[in-house]
Amino acid sequence: MPSPFRIATSILAADFTRLGEQITEAEAAGADWIHVDVMDGVFVPTITLGVPIVQAARRVTRLPLDVHLMIVNPERHIQDFADAGADRITVHVETCPHLHRTVQQIRDAGVKPSVTLNPHMPAVIVEDILPFVDMVLVMTVNPGYGGQTFIPEVLAKVRRIHDMIAAQDHPIALEVDGGIDHTTTPLVVAAGADVLVAGTAIFHAPDGIAAGIKALRDAVP
Repeated sequence: MPSPFRIATSILAADFTRLGEQITEAEAAGADWIHVDVMDGVFVPTITLGVPIVQAARRVTRLPLDVHLMIVNPERHIQDFADAGADRITVHVETCPHLHRTVQQIRDAGVKPSVTLNPHMPAVIVEDILPFVDMVLVMTVNPGYGGQTFIPEVLAKVRRIHDMIAAQDHPIALEVDGGIDHTTTPLVVAAGADVLVAGTAIFHAPDGIAAGIKALRDAVP
């Protein structure tokens, strides 16, 4: 029976001395996507990954690369990430004064566009952009660091966006990111999420990557 959700493994939590090996292991264990967190130290406190990491990941996996731009002025970098092999590019609504234009730029680059809401942002912010995107990402922690604690109050927003998506005439994925483990997985799936970003729960799982992915799958009967 197919899983009710897809798992996007966040390589921010991977061992970067063995990144290619860990991506390959995640793919073999049943991961659906590889999630790449790009942070600039301006929009969020941390500086993390960039175009070379996306290029490297593209060389070792056939899985979709889900690139999450936590950066200011994302429009300056979309083509570079598309050329590096991104399959989806997500931008934060706060960073895009001309969000529709940025979304169209992503699509014109041959990539599926997605928009993201931080925990404090209301669901209604994405209502008018839904006809133009392929995914909405709801942050269930404040972006900037891995390994944070899930914010349960965001579940109501996930439900609202799920209902908004259901009213659209094209498929839109609903992704959640932050504090996803075997205890929070049932909560977000019940709220309507169908793509779960998980890093620590997979790459830091005591029994290994495959066990971490299995624990997430087993959390929803």
